[in-house]
Amino acid sequence: MALASSSSTHLNLGSFTSPNARKGNPLGHISDPFKTQLIVCASSTVPKARFVARRVESVTVKQLERPLMEYMSLPASQYSVLDGERIERVDDNTFRCYVYTFKFFAFEICPVLLVRVEEQTNGCCIKLLSCKLRGSPIVVAQNDKFEASMVNQISCSSIPGNLREQKLTSDTVIEVNIDIPFAFRAIPVEAIESTGTQVLDQILKLMLPRFMAQLVKDYQAWASGDTSRQPLGTGKI
Repeated sequence: MALASSSSTHLNLGSFTSPNARKGNPLGHISDPFKTQLIVCASSTVPKARFVARRVESVTVKQLERPLMEYMSLPASQYSVLDGERIERVDDNTFRCYVYTFKFFAFEICPVLLVRVEEQTNGCCIKLLSCKLRGSPIVVAQNDKFEASMVNQISCSSIPGNLREQKLTSDTVIEVNIDIPFAFRAIPVEAIESTGTQVLDQILKLMLPRFMAQLVKDYQAWASGDTSRQPLGTGKI
């Protein structure tokens, strides 16, 4: 999330002739052949910060009558949104997610994510398409001044020597690049990056276990024959 911003100002005072030459000073001819141009360049670059966080979450899932691998192979059009209060379906493969409100320094921020699900042989990959911030005016003003990427690789795998259970894994990486707002520029970049990374870590630490628990619960409902695909989450943490 970083949009480079730079400015350059050129001040051209034009060419001038030595005052001595205009007054007929015999030494004026030394300056007369030269045209002098004064260019003043002032450039500024908006300082940027980068936040990166990764978390891998795994749970062991008991195999039911319908196997977990079959559940993970469902087309995205048959996915449950898991939590009707926080997730809404845009189309077969695209979902809008309302993340919990969190604090960054003194500001409360609520990200709204648009994600696309790509089906894979042993699971799926959730990729961020866009992110919009909700909050105070200064928070909303940052929407055109940052870039974000997220990849959540979800997979299931066998456990050696264990036919009754399988492992469900979520491997998530989030990266944010942002132009540092003017109000924060007195703070060292390192401090901003450290705080931003801690916030992302906390979001993943909070949300991934809950997401995995909802996924397991949805698998259990599906495996028992529930084909309604109704969301089981309530929006509460």
